Amino acid sequence: MSTTTQAPPRADRGRLIRSVGLCVLLALPALVIRLSGAEIQPVVAMLVYGAAVFAASFVLAWAAEAAQVDISGGLAIAILALIAVLPEYAVDLFYAWSAGSDPEYVQYAAANMTGSNRLLLGLGWPVVVLVGLWGLRRAGELRGHVLPLDAGNRLELGFLLFAGIFAFLMPLAGQIHVWMGVVLFVWFGYYAYRLAHGPVEEPRLRGTSAAIGALPRTARRCTLAGLFLFAAAVVMASAEPFAHSLVEGGQQLGVDEFLLVQWVAPLASEAPEFIIAIMFAARGNATAAIGTLISSKVNQWTLLVGSLPMAYWAGGGEPALPLDHRQAEEMLLTSAQTVLGIALILGLRFHRWSAWVLLLLFAVQFPVTGTTGRLILSAVYGVLALVALGLNARHLLPTLRAPFTKDLIPESEYADRAP
Repeated sequence: MSTTTQAPPRADRGRLIRSVGLCVLLALPALVIRLSGAEIQPVVAMLVYGAAVFAASFVLAWAAEAAQVDISGGLAIAILALIAVLPEYAVDLFYAWSAGSDPEYVQYAAANMTGSNRLLLGLGWPVVVLVGLWGLRRAGELRGHVLPLDAGNRLELGFLLFAGIFAFLMPLAGQIHVWMGVVLFVWFGYYAYRLAHGPVEEPRLRGTSAAIGALPRTARRCTLAGLFLFAAAVVMASAEPFAHSLVEGGQQLGVDEFLLVQWVAPLASEAPEFIIAIMFAARGNATAAIGTLISSKVNQWTLLVGSLPMAYWAGGGEPALPLDHRQAEEMLLTSAQTVLGIALILGLRFHRWSAWVLLLLFAVQFPVTGTTGRLILSAVYGVLALVALGLNARHLLPTLRAPFTKDLIPESEYADRAP
């Protein structure tokens, strides 16, 4: 990986200043209110602190992408995916930690996690693929309706498949125990180890992240350090009041606060990652964009889920985060969606119809309410997953082997190159 770069053009420097400046302006009201100790209405707080989390997520995404210039190999993608979702982790862990002393918050930890998890796969994956297919076809670089994935994505899919299957234990047990968290932490550690020993690839940066990456080494590293520190300060200052405002704002508006926690918080923290991935896809780099979102999914099912019972325990609760009937159903639905998503792309080919299936099923869940609706939708996900696994049966063994083999399995063993 090169360690020297030329100074970025003036236009790129201007882009960097404008982009970061806008994020600072969005985050500044939250910082001023937080530091002054002023009290504001819950709905206003939801908007102010939500905007700050949104801005911090953008800054983290740009900085994490640009950091690939200094961090080589597949580990850079995992670090990028992890850093990009730090605001989501902060909000979710606050709910879990608060639940240790306030039982009312128990439901919100699981709500935020299942919402962000389903949002990433049900909305993020298909939209990036559909936009990517459109961009490649417009550029004349693709014929047909299939986005080919990188051979290296089989490693992420293997890790995600094991984590997704393991997740079914949680709704069955009615809790997320600390020992489950330890297993998931170890699994992520092994995942990071495998990526760290993967091949080195030159990063393909765009926009603001490219402007940061083009800075001379010393200036780039100082800029990255400053951006990370700024974003971390904003997240630390905003996560708690944002989490409180979602609950109190829902009560004030007469809206189910469970739904606000489940969908509004993940939208604020993950929207920047989606937007950047969509921009990459539209510019012809859809394969890398979807690869980053797959890595984010691994992070969610390992580090995020695994940390919830530990935060709950640290906050004064038992060594197991309890799941009531609704939370268990949400976990079951999220696990079933994950398995379907993996089953559809086992052959490292993301068909356009697969993207539409995931997107339509994601949309269906909003009018479907109540226990019966969630269980029926989970069954639909499960049946479709079994069908997809049957169609891609010859790709299953290579995927299960991928986390434990030293080298990538030769593509000739599993790849379907038919148009």
